[in-house]
Amino acid sequence: MSGIIDIIDVVFFILFAAQVVYLFIFSTAGLFVSKSCLPRAKYKYSFLVIFPSYKEDKVIINTVTQFLKQDYPSESYHVAVVSDRMEDGVNNQLSQLEVDVMPVTFENSSKAKALQHALGKFDYNTFDKVLILDADNIVDTDYLNKLNDCFAAGSDAIQTHRKAKNLNTHVAVLDALSEEINNSIFRRGHVVLGFSSALIGSGMAFDFNWYKKHVGYLQTSGEDKELEALLFKNRIYVDFLDDAIVYDEKTANVDNFNNQRRRWLSAQFCSLMRGLKDLPSALFDRNRDYVDKLVQWAMLPRIILILFIVICAVLITLYAPVRSVKWWVLLFFLFLSLAFATPDELVNKNLRKAFRSIPVLGLKMFFNLFRIRNGDKNFIHTKHSI
Repeated sequence: MSGIIDIIDVVFFILFAAQVVYLFIFSTAGLFVSKSCLPRAKYKYSFLVIFPSYKEDKVIINTVTQFLKQDYPSESYHVAVVSDRMEDGVNNQLSQLEVDVMPVTFENSSKAKALQHALGKFDYNTFDKVLILDADNIVDTDYLNKLNDCFAAGSDAIQTHRKAKNLNTHVAVLDALSEEINNSIFRRGHVVLGFSSALIGSGMAFDFNWYKKHVGYLQTSGEDKELEALLFKNRIYVDFLDDAIVYDEKTANVDNFNNQRRRWLSAQFCSLMRGLKDLPSALFDRNRDYVDKLVQWAMLPRIILILFIVICAVLITLYAPVRSVKWWVLLFFLFLSLAFATPDELVNKNLRKAFRSIPVLGLKMFFNLFRIRNGDKNFIHTKHSI
């Protein structure tokens, strides 16, 4: 019996240690500054800016109004709002802002369908680049200029820095923390070490013709992960523009947070299952961005990883205290990785209070592991609280 326990101990330790080492390497790299202060480009690319908007009546007017303040030639960007089930009054107000309003009513709404509808309205070569933003995203007036400079410097696909615009509840604080940790590990840290940045669903820009050609392949609610697979199969590098900020509303209550994470878990699991068949060819072709992405999709959510390591550490401590040391060291390096990836601006008394919500969120996340089947096929709308 002791031999079986020893084998289980070693196997689980290797599995969890591999994930902690991965996080530690990229969180350490994330301490360094990625691409910024690019030279100002003389040429101005033309942008199609798409806002997929499903029942976003509360926020879309303000979002578009703020975006139209761009310090960028007005003739060089075109704003399109895909209005799915929004009120006629809101659509009329949008029209008065001189943006392209595209009313739709899909039987089964999804962001992928909204994007496909928008791109279907324009011919190839109509624009140079396409930018995807959510209906609650606010950007600074120099946002398009920064994207333009990055494209002019040679980038083919760009993810910008999405951060919280609200910290009004404990859940919102933890959601903001999670996103900044992801920015540090999966975006800044990756770019510093020469890997592609992860996409996040909004605040991302691509070559217009490439995106129009491939948008039809998006079929699920995890459209950002489908895009990643398409980009990396085409060996297109995704840059991270750290100083181009997209202010995004964070989930403010537990139920919305739980629904959002269930959708993300399902999208990640289904993307992994679809992508595993490509792993041998990706390894053979040395497509390291695609291999890295499959590794990311195979990793446990951080809160679950912490939970499992703590449980293993306690159990092994009771069974063989000396052998448990490696588990406590592993837990230390996991916390150290997360500390490296946490921005100083979020470390305050509100964050300490928000930590009280972690046990509840962790349990809900754990049970979500058993509810991910077909979750990537169902559109879950996150309601706004501000």
